Amino acid sequence: MATTVLAPAAENRAHRRRGPGWVPNQHGAWAMLAAPLLVGILAAGPRWVHLPLTAFWFAGYFTFFATGLWLKSRRKARYLPPVRTYAALAAALGAVTLVMAPGLLRWVPLFVAPPAIGMYASATRTERSLVSGLATAIGSCLMAVVAYDAGGGTDWPRIWIIAGVLAAYFGGTVVYVKTMIRQRDSRPHYLLSVAWHVVAALAMLAVSTPLVVIFIALAARAALLPGHPLTPKTVGIPEIFATLAVTIGALLA
Repeated sequence: MATTVLAPAAENRAHRRRGPGWVPNQHGAWAMLAAPLLVGILAAGPRWVHLPLTAFWFAGYFTFFATGLWLKSRRKARYLPPVRTYAALAAALGAVTLVMAPGLLRWVPLFVAPPAIGMYASATRTERSLVSGLATAIGSCLMAVVAYDAGGGTDWPRIWIIAGVLAAYFGGTVVYVKTMIRQRDSRPHYLLSVAWHVVAALAMLAVSTPLVVIFIALAARAALLPGHPLTPKTVGIPEIFATLAVTIGALLA
């Protein structure tokens, strides 16, 4: 019994000693990180350069998360260690990636605005804003193009369509989740969410029939579920299956 009581306390003390910023707590971000990267790799075919690219991508996210907390804290010193550690790791992994595939440097300008918007939002403590969420989601989807290029892909119209499909899904999810949790009483957010999904479903007519069906289902959930007393976990679990469906549909389109 004593061990059972003391274990959580010891764990909490270890967490406090570790300090803030070391472990991201934005669980919804993992799908946005992994899906575009994986799609780009599968669309082009895996290559060795994808290993350091993947490690760099996740180290970059850890840097982004830690830096956001540091800025939100008004640049308190206790938030700096993870920023320095992850930034150094990301720089090293980025250098390895560029040594193996120097041409990837051309994609850097595409990744300036999304994190800059996120950093500004953190500095002004508006990191939960719709603009910040959409910038992060759309920026993440650009990794599909980078991973595709790293794999030697050459069918550029295809990969840009795939990235667009993912951006339509993840951008819509950002708005939809807000209507279920933080903005559950906001009529403008609800209307934007429904409109986003309807327009996305119509856009899929130019891509593939299966994606049209998937996005119609997403539009239905955006229209019908807000207003129901669902927990964040209940909201999040179906999104796992939705992500898989969109990812597979995009690859097969």
